[in-house]
Amino acid sequence: MSKTTLLSLVIGIAVLGALVYSTMQLSQFTCEVCMSFKGATNCATASGVSREEAQRTATDTACAPISGGMTESIQCSNTPPDRVTWVE
Repeated sequence: MSKTTLLSLVIGIAVLGALVYSTMQLSQFTCEVCMSFKGATNCATASGVSREEAQRTATDTACAPISGGMTESIQCSNTPPDRVTWVE
């Protein structure tokens, strides 16, 4: 095996390891949020490095299919959730 091939393999493994490590760090907090907006209800699950980030991402994801357009999406996201369930 040539030095170039070996060096490329080592760098590839290092990048893959860093990617796996950083991905595992993102799932420190996971929650499910259920939102109601204009008579429709939807639930979504999300993970984040903080509780606030996980809840905001789940809220935005739950609001996406039940709101139409940016204005309604923002209104939905600013509505208090029906339910927040934290996953251990």
